[in-house]
Amino acid sequence: MTTAIMPKSHAAELIVAERIRRGLTWADIAEHIDAPLVWTVAALLGQHPVPADKAITLCAFLGLDDRVVESLVRQPTRTADDAAASDPTIYRFHEALAVYGPALKELIHEEFGDGIMSAINFRVDFARRSDPDGDRVVVTFDGKFLDYRW
Repeated sequence: MTTAIMPKSHAAELIVAERIRRGLTWADIAEHIDAPLVWTVAALLGQHPVPADKAITLCAFLGLDDRVVESLVRQPTRTADDAAASDPTIYRFHEALAVYGPALKELIHEEFGDGIMSAINFRVDFARRSDPDGDRVVVTFDGKFLDYRW
């Protein structure tokens, strides 16, 4: 009997549950599968296909079966989640880009010319920085410049 491949959202729920039950941080998992932290979290929440070797390593580490591996390696469908957009943390990213996006666009054009920052050839990093006025969240977007070509 053939069964459907587990949806990425279901695999993500199982991964999150096992991470919590085992007292692991996302950093623990990223280190175990030898992958960047933010990429790891995004991939395990369903936004990237996970290379088979990393999916197998992860599932062995968390005690998850091959159905989760099968789900993780699949190409995702990347769509905006309107419900998630109302989450206060995610909303603040939308707000920051609404306020600073036009300025960043102008600066990209001034510095690089006519083009865009790639979100495909892209890295993102996350850090905590101590500050006397309260700790700071540091998010770095690192995208390749893609010029418009005619």
